[in-house]
Amino acid sequence: MTEVRRATPDDAPVLARLLWDFNTEFDTETDEVEVLAARFARLLGLEPMVAVLGDDDGEAVGFALLSLRPAIWFDGPVSQLEELYVVPDLRDRGIGTQVLDLSRRIVQDLGSPEMHINVDEVDADTRRFYERHGFRNIEAGTDHRMLCYIGPTSGDPIPS
Repeated sequence: MTEVRRATPDDAPVLARLLWDFNTEFDTETDEVEVLAARFARLLGLEPMVAVLGDDDGEAVGFALLSLRPAIWFDGPVSQLEELYVVPDLRDRGIGTQVLDLSRRIVQDLGSPEMHINVDEVDADTRRFYERHGFRNIEAGTDHRMLCYIGPTSGDPIPS
């Protein structure tokens, strides 16, 4: 049976391995596990960061990483689901739902009335997962997609 709990800085090595697995599964450039572990340890010591870890008989099976930031349009922070991952052989068993549900409860308890999630448009399975859980791509009454632009803080263009 999968147990899902809020992660602590002590879980940084496990979270780093899961994130590395996630990124390599989808051929995304990633840092080494040791670098990611150091970042998780640092981030999980910060107030606006939350991680959730799924464990099945001592084996890590999934995780979520969330950040919270102040928002002007309502009281409380807005939460951003940065990552959610379930080990491939264990997908479609409800683990992702458990991780997402606990993530939502934690950020709601921290005062966040709204959660944002970025999903690649071509990732139909992931989009269906979030839509099943009440997330929508656009706000009601709008007829356009919101685009997310990424750029360096230096002002230099990001290499293509």
